[in-house]
Amino acid sequence: MRRAESSRAADAVIPRRSQSVWLAAILLVAVLLRVGIALYLGDVVDAPPLLTDQRSYHALGERLLQGHGYSFASAWYPFTPADTPTAHWSFLYPLFIAATYALFGVHPLAVRLWQGVAGGVLVPWLVYRLAKRLFPARPGVPLVAAGIAAVYAYLALYAATLMTETFFIALVLWSLEASLRLAYAIKDGDPARWRDYALLGLGLGAAVLVRQSILPWLPVLMLFLGWQGHRVGLAGQVVRRLLLTGGLVILMVCPWTYRNYRVYGEFLLLNSNTGYAMYAAQHPMHGTTFQEYATAPLPADLAGLNEAEMDRALLRRGLQFVLAEPGRYVRLCLSRVRAFLEFWPTPDTTPLHNLGRVGSFGLLLPLLIYGLVLALCDRDVAARSALLVIFAVFYSALHVLTWAMVRYRLPVDAVCLPFAALGLDDLARRGKEWLARRGEQPESVPIHTATGQ
Repeated sequence: MRRAESSRAADAVIPRRSQSVWLAAILLVAVLLRVGIALYLGDVVDAPPLLTDQRSYHALGERLLQGHGYSFASAWYPFTPADTPTAHWSFLYPLFIAATYALFGVHPLAVRLWQGVAGGVLVPWLVYRLAKRLFPARPGVPLVAAGIAAVYAYLALYAATLMTETFFIALVLWSLEASLRLAYAIKDGDPARWRDYALLGLGLGAAVLVRQSILPWLPVLMLFLGWQGHRVGLAGQVVRRLLLTGGLVILMVCPWTYRNYRVYGEFLLLNSNTGYAMYAAQHPMHGTTFQEYATAPLPADLAGLNEAEMDRALLRRGLQFVLAEPGRYVRLCLSRVRAFLEFWPTPDTTPLHNLGRVGSFGLLLPLLIYGLVLALCDRDVAARSALLVIFAVFYSALHVLTWAMVRYRLPVDAVCLPFAALGLDDLARRGKEWLARRGEQPESVPIHTATGQ
């Protein structure tokens, strides 16, 4: 009831029509910016350093279009022989590239443009919805959040690259907004409709197929929603509905698990990159300073294994590195905090990416800290924000403990934009109040008038 009243109060301050006009203008700016970057990057995939995954997704899209399935025409990073089925890369994203190539020919620019338009609309709009869910009584904050998302340099840059970031971020934002909607309903004593849980399951399933690194988050999210149900005596109803959510995720993953079993004769849940990530990120070559772009050599004794076997063997080796030198692992993780949070220019990064780093997280961080403090100091806002804070901490820790680099932080950046918008909105309000107070102060009286001279 209070949320409905807050929403009506917000509409009274900024009419819905005005909000829609402003949001449409923001989305237009976002699309134009991303289209401009797409045209600048052009119809090539010979990407600069740090964007080399584009070549892999471009090649997979071509091979799918040619009927060769998920494979490469030559030996490919990190361990895929030529003309051999691979499970190392996202399954869903190459299908998107193949479909685009089928419509427009093999032109990376077509993918850049289409994805730039989709990202320019989806990401700022979903950030707007998330902020509106968090701050219903602050009508300016959602528009500010959408505006930041529209011009956030790294979000714009990756929207125009042949990589999974944009669609993954959009799915994360959508699933978190849907989860907040469920959490608020549960808190009010309503377990919510089965349909809402089904839609959440479909969104989470799609996110898993785009990037499987979201999988560890799913149990945490389920526990959070289950706990909300337990607090209000709806645990049984909520858990039954969450079984539907989890079941749909499993149903979406199962065809790919079956495909892997048919290909390798071994169980491989989804992608074969977990083992290599753990092995390469903890390899002794790093010492105690993580080198996020270094390529760890594969053990010679593992030659001849298929990808499912290689994934398990490398995972064991990575865990052995940790158990053999726990002190080094701790220091290595601490060095990954720097790699994860890096926003300053570095000599091993292209000028475009250095500009993107400073022009995105470098500007966001002070506002984010300030807005987060404001949110946590308000009991009601802190309760509404708990799920997003848990996600940001969990997802960040997951990468710090395994493999960290700047682009892996982007989902956290996007989720935290509403807090940065809250900070900026609060500073703007305080600035207006200060200017108003200065305008109301009487002018000083000249001395000669006061003394009668």
